[in-house]
Order: sequence, then C-alpha cells, then structure tokens
Amino acid sequence: MMADMMTMASPAAPAAPKKKAKKRKAKKAAPKKAAKKKAAKKKAAPKKRKAAKRKPAKKAKKKAARQPPPKRAAGAHARKKAAERGTRIERQRKQKLEVMLKDLPSACDVGAKKNSQGNEQYWTGYKLHLDVADGQIPISAILTSASVHDSQVAIPLMTLTSQRVTHLYELMDSAYDADPIHGHSRQLNHVPIIAPHGRRGTKKPSQLPKVFPDKPTPQLTPAQQERYKTRTMVERVNARLKDEFGASHIRVRGAGKVMAHLMFGVLALAVDQWLRIQPSGS
Repeated sequence: MMADMMTMASPAAPAAPKKKAKKRKAKKAAPKKAAKKKAAKKKAAPKKRKAAKRKPAKKAKKKAARQPPPKRAAGAHARKKAAERGTRIERQRKQKLEVMLKDLPSACDVGAKKNSQGNEQYWTGYKLHLDVADGQIPISAILTSASVHDSQVAIPLMTLTSQRVTHLYELMDSAYDADPIHGHSRQLNHVPIIAPHGRRGTKKPSQLPKVFPDKPTPQLTPAQQERYKTRTMVERVNARLKDEFGASHIRVRGAGKVMAHLMFGVLALAVDQWLRIQPSGS
C-alpha cells in the first residue's frame, strides 16, 4: 500500500512547477493588460481635454448673456430703420399710408391758429384736414387732434388722394412749405405750387452783408401765381361745411363719432356741389 501510495505521490511532485508556470504566465500577461489600459487612457485623454476646453467657452457665453449690454456713449442713439428716423414729415416719406395714419394723434386737445386779423384763436376738440379738387369737391379727409400742424398731414393726404383721382397740380399755402413735402409731391409725379414761407428769407437786413448776405424770400412765377389763385376754393369748402352742413356744432364725443358726424356733412356737400356744376340740360 505504501508503494502504491508512493507511486501515486510521485506524479504529484512535478505538478507544482506547472502551477508556477501559470502564475508566471499570468504575471507576464498583467503588464500587457496594463499597457493596453494605459494606451486606452491616452486615447481617451484628448477627448477629456477637449471637453474640458469646451466647458469654459459655454460658461463664458452664459456669463456674457447674463451681463447687461455695454452702455452707449453720451449723446449716442441706437440706430433705427429709415422709416423711424427723423421728424414725422421725414419719416412719412418712407412709410406706408396705414403707418402714417396710425402715427397721427387723434385725441381731443387744444388747438390754436391766427385768424385773418392776426389774432390767435383757441378751441378744444379736433381738426379736419381736407383735400379738395377743382369744382370744390372734397376728395380726401383726415381727422386729427386740434394741436396737429397742417404740414403733418400733407403727405398722407397727397398719398390718399393719388389713390383715388389722377391730378397734376397740388396747391398749398405757406404752412406746407417744407422740403419733404415738395419732394414727396414730385415723387408722385405732381407739380407742387406752395406759397413760400417767410423763414426761407432773411427777416432783417444783415449787418455783415459780405459775410452773411441777405436771402430774399423766393417768389412764385407769374404762371404759378395765376394758378395759385384757385386755391381759395378750399376755404370756400371749409366755410360751407361749417355754415351749411353742421361742422360748426358737434354734440358727440370721441374721434370715431366726430369723424362720422363730419363725413355725413362732407358727403352731402360733395353731392350738392356735384349737382351745381352739372350742365342745366343734363
């Protein structure tokens, strides 16, 4: 039995080196795995660095978005569109008709004007602007606040009338003597005949005529003066509208109701004047 046991034990002795060989193989394989892990880390490292570089950029953008816009220098203004720059008359040349009409104030307020004797008159309410054709027939009408100057409504009236009738001349008094109004009338292929305003010339003689020469107020040509005489029919339409068609006594409130009241009178006046100018035989 002991011999058998010995014979059984004798093959077990060389088994120990085999286990050691496996360990050695495992030890040899371990550096290879470590090398592979290091190589994988090196490949992944640039991505992490890139991601790390991107994060500060995003944070900077967020900070910039949170920060208020830089302050403009004193006296500087934000740049606006052409239709939003300049005075109302200058803006109107680049606006559509709907925008022009919306921009005109229509609230009830106090108006003032000089009468034929040179005295100032005041009233509370509104102002009706009319565009009248030959024969004293109203073509266009716009209602504004009483304090709106006549020149503020010239370009909208011209544009509105041009859509309704074909005409050549536009006659206006000196209140409408402004370069944008002249320019817009010519742009519509019309001939503006506007009484020159006194501000275009020097009121007092210059004390240094060589340095600051006197500028006489420009005058209309004889042909223009003759045609300008027909502008008085506008005043006659205004007088008839007040005296005969109820424009002098208004007993309603609000721009809409006042405009409706006045337009009934304008309509009746237009029909009456149309019947007057018709030949008697027709």
